[in-house]
Amino acid sequence: MLSMVVQISVNSHDYWDGLVTRRAAAARQSFRMSKYKVFVMRHGEGAWTKENRFCSWVDQRLSEDGVKEALACGHLLKEAGYQLDVVFTSLLSRSIHTAWLLLEAMGQEWVPVVRTWRLNERHYGALIGLNRAEMALNHGEEQVKQWRRSYDLTPPPIDESHPYFLEIYNDRRYSTCDVSKEFLPKSESLKDVLERLQPYWDGTIVPEIKRGKLVLISGHGNSCRALLKHLEGLSDADIVDVTLPTGTPILIELDENFRPTKPMQLLGDQKAIQAAIRKVEDQGKVKQTA
Repeated sequence: MLSMVVQISVNSHDYWDGLVTRRAAAARQSFRMSKYKVFVMRHGEGAWTKENRFCSWVDQRLSEDGVKEALACGHLLKEAGYQLDVVFTSLLSRSIHTAWLLLEAMGQEWVPVVRTWRLNERHYGALIGLNRAEMALNHGEEQVKQWRRSYDLTPPPIDESHPYFLEIYNDRRYSTCDVSKEFLPKSESLKDVLERLQPYWDGTIVPEIKRGKLVLISGHGNSCRALLKHLEGLSDADIVDVTLPTGTPILIELDENFRPTKPMQLLGDQKAIQAAIRKVEDQGKVKQTA
């Protein structure tokens, strides 16, 4: 039996409770039916996520826990009877590996996996590689929260002096993009992520859904947050308090105009999901010492 939770962030229960009420009232008035379903999920825990570092465009593999999360997600969807038709990932290994493990657990390894840089994690610029808790100690938890969660704040850009600059921009995978390397971002706000993601959603993913295909997007914390902001119509202020746990599928049901017909649903055990959300939120806090 699936346990579903509506709240995405433990700091925004009032918002999500209100959203449930508004959606229920709208549904009664318009009688909108769900025509499409799509799954959105943040990849399983990455190696640098475990180390509490800004990973961004550095290509890190899944941690051992991340592998377990991806497999558990696949088993969950299989037990619920879902049959995927296509999976979209970023160009980063942790996103792709999550998709492979999920499909393996579902017994659906043959399902096409489509990769695009437009689903990459937000580019954190000069913050890449830094420890979040140490940053909170040096700059304050609120500043780190703004860097991580705000909609239109852009961190300082990465430059050639950064230790990971060449590793990122000399990577052959970025020669496959639909823009040349010199036009790839050097730093991004969440707004920037949505601006580079939405054309791909509208032009590539939406047509697949309209053909009746069940799509799963194996993305990253911020590429998923950007897409959810777009689909749910969240305000710039509300998106700050939206936190996504790793390795947890989110079911979104849409009407024929691609408007949500009900609140998004995080699938899995409620207590485990809330614990995972708190774990992510605590990454930007000063580490407590005994």
